[in-house]
Amino acid sequence: MDERHALSSFAALAQETRLRIVRALVVAGSDGLAAGKIAESMGVSATNVSFHLKELERSGLINQQRVSRSIIYRASFETLAELVTFLMEDCCAGHSAIRHNVPLSEGRRSAASVNAVE
Repeated sequence: MDERHALSSFAALAQETRLRIVRALVVAGSDGLAAGKIAESMGVSATNVSFHLKELERSGLINQQRVSRSIIYRASFETLAELVTFLMEDCCAGHSAIRHNVPLSEGRRSAASVNAVE
């Protein structure tokens, strides 16, 4: 990911509703969510959520697919992974003090311990 794309992605995430949408889409996984369901869960109008979805799609953080009469939105896990990689490796130069201070969930901590032993 180049710096320009990273800046666009960070700018898109620097707004509360958009960050909440991305988090909800990550949790939804490959099933994704319809715009109406997103608006309902966020407690915002359909017009408001539509604006935010367009911004997130423009930044490449989410994508959409028409399924019957609905448009299903999904997180772009590839772009999110590139953004994290950009931050951890490019920006932070893979600095070990940063990597060791990133809290992991219990499942990831166990996997990290296994990988460290190998």
